[in-house]
Amino acid sequence: MTIGRKPLPAHARKFRGKALNIPEEDTFLLKYQEDWVKDQSLMRIMEKTRRCGVTFGTGYDLVRQHSLATMMVDSWISSRDDTTAKLFLQTCMGFARVLDAGARSLGQQVLDADKGHSAYVGRFSNETALNSLASNPDVFAGKGGNVVLDEFALRDDPRMVYAIAMATIDWGGRLAIVSTHRGSDNFFNQTIRKIREKGNPQGFSLHRVTLQDALDQGFLWKLQTKLPDGDPRLDMDEAAYFDYQRNRAADEESFLQEYMCSPADDASAFLSYDLIASCEYRGAVDWETDLEHAKGPLYVGVDIGRDHDLTVIWVLERLGDVMCTRRVVEMHKQEFSAQEHELYSILRLPKVRRCCIDQTGIGRQFAERATKKFGKYRVEGVTFTGPVKEELAYPLRASFEDRSVRIPERNEIRTDLRAIKKETTAAGNIRFTADRGKNGHSDRFWALALAIHAGKQTGNLSTPVPFNRGGQAARANNSRFAMSRKREMVG
Repeated sequence: MTIGRKPLPAHARKFRGKALNIPEEDTFLLKYQEDWVKDQSLMRIMEKTRRCGVTFGTGYDLVRQHSLATMMVDSWISSRDDTTAKLFLQTCMGFARVLDAGARSLGQQVLDADKGHSAYVGRFSNETALNSLASNPDVFAGKGGNVVLDEFALRDDPRMVYAIAMATIDWGGRLAIVSTHRGSDNFFNQTIRKIREKGNPQGFSLHRVTLQDALDQGFLWKLQTKLPDGDPRLDMDEAAYFDYQRNRAADEESFLQEYMCSPADDASAFLSYDLIASCEYRGAVDWETDLEHAKGPLYVGVDIGRDHDLTVIWVLERLGDVMCTRRVVEMHKQEFSAQEHELYSILRLPKVRRCCIDQTGIGRQFAERATKKFGKYRVEGVTFTGPVKEELAYPLRASFEDRSVRIPERNEIRTDLRAIKKETTAAGNIRFTADRGKNGHSDRFWALALAIHAGKQTGNLSTPVPFNRGGQAARANNSRFAMSRKREMVG
């Protein structure tokens, strides 16, 4: 990275930022964007840092192609959710106006009324169409043309999406895959490794841009030209901006994955990224519904902290066979009276059926007071021992494996769930551990696990005594525990 500031080029004389890497000539695209756009390979794939403008460049590339009289095929852009799909078409229509491409936006069009498939469509003067749609790959199944898979690794089943895309490009189309990483076991990373380590049998053209790469090629300069006066990022150079993003990340693993194209190691984690992502709410879902008028019964899990860790209250609503997250209350360094006030306001709700509270250490009095106030059939204190953690952790994972739980799409939650590691001691006992960091001590994981346990129809974790006397048999009779352990051993 450049050290010290060179004289500003003529085009940047009025530049307000502190970026050091400024191109000599004003450019519409940065080098990594330009390399991507100029690549005419049949199959391109890009592993990238977050929010670096690759999707922007992809939109420009598509509009440039569709503006040609020789263009003969449609394009299908599969985004992660409906909002992103709509924004992508708006960006493309902006490029079409600049390039005078003779395009018009048709808005959201129904493609298959029977299946409820629709897309945001832009049609060009050559009668080709640009179809921007949410992640459901069935929408372009049986179609033909170019395919762009944006944030590919974040899909529920990227392998299936890839299979459909390959058939779509068979008659004259091209494939572009763009994504940040989501775990080492994800099909996206497997594809990248096959390119690098196994001779690239699929014939991809591979591109890669980390945060450091983007900063070296002028990303911060481009960003600072768009920022309003007073934005603190205007006072950052590239080194400061790199540290800014690193310090904001939930942990180092998240930063390396999200910004440095280094996938997190799924082998050491109890929950893989794919498993977590498969149960996250998609798009702009209003998951924090009115608890006073909940349709299903509510179940609450509470993990207690005070000075170092978070206190987390997790509320689930059972709708059919699915436990839907309705609240995740996080409190840091708050007095127990304030924590009790928050919890009691939830426990007073008529739909609350059961609450499980971590009563280990400082949580014992907290759990006892709640039990005394609301009754032992509604509130249960749970002492965290090794066997108890095991019985809590495996049903949680089984809920993800069965897709029977829904959680918010938040980095802090994802990081907490990922942080739990399963270890086997020399004596053959299983331990669940997590490093303590600025994101907590996997407090959200245990609050969710307690809420899931609260929703169980049978079972009691009120004291560790049953586990000492017959814990193995008790756990063997827990079907969800047993199924998750069986999957683990088979896997």
